Amino acid sequence: MTIELGEFGIFRRAGETTPEVAQEVERLGFGALWLGGSPSGDLGSIERLLDATDSIPIATGIVNMWHDAASTVANSYHRVSERHPGRFLLGVGIGHPEATSEYRHPLATILEYLDQLDAAGVPRENLVLAALGPKVLAAAAEHTRGAHPYLTTPRHTRLARGVIGESPLLAPEQTVVVESDQERAREIGRAMVSRYLRLVNYRNNLLREGWTEPDLSDGGSDQLVDELVLAGTPQEIVEGLRRHLSAGADHVSIQTLGPDPVFGYRALAEVLFSPSPQ
Repeated sequence: MTIELGEFGIFRRAGETTPEVAQEVERLGFGALWLGGSPSGDLGSIERLLDATDSIPIATGIVNMWHDAASTVANSYHRVSERHPGRFLLGVGIGHPEATSEYRHPLATILEYLDQLDAAGVPRENLVLAALGPKVLAAAAEHTRGAHPYLTTPRHTRLARGVIGESPLLAPEQTVVVESDQERAREIGRAMVSRYLRLVNYRNNLLREGWTEPDLSDGGSDQLVDELVLAGTPQEIVEGLRRHLSAGADHVSIQTLGPDPVFGYRALAEVLFSPSPQ
């Protein structure tokens, strides 16, 4: 059973997502809820949110391959999917080298892990892979339903679509700040971006995308921060989100920064899902 995600979903750390927040995301009309922050491979937190909602698909973005064995994740997948058929999309990924001393041979590890999930009966159409560079994007296209890139721009979306081809799912994350004060928005965005600019896989991906070393210095250039963290009015942000769709994305998961992310969800939903005037 192929899980339908719609064009826009919400991305939020699993540890910060209560059943009440999940219910609000569903009520607002978003097509999916993505749970980041490396949720545990027992998938208990995902199961609780599925129990609390009626129909919204929930995806992991992502279960870290270094943290949980493929056999553990596969058993958890079957338990959750049997309880909530057609609502759980398993996202897995290799993480980044700085997160574990065991990090080695990333592509080989990814392929071995995906093979183990396949052998354990996890259907490819309900599996996605965190992917940035061309080799991992190609692996996502060949071995899973598609790719879930994180911290990218529409330029990367266009490049990724060229790598994976027309059919696989392409579901990038896009961070936003519903804030019209540009300097305040940049301050919030740079605080988030600067953490990722210390990680080699994100730096390398941005350099491949065409950014320069000066763009990646001192917390990120204004232009880089503005593209990685969209800011402005809800209407302006939605225009930016739609650029991913124009570049080849099937679905965009929206991560909202600021003191009250749920306020951002409501403001964006009003623009995204309100009927167009006749």
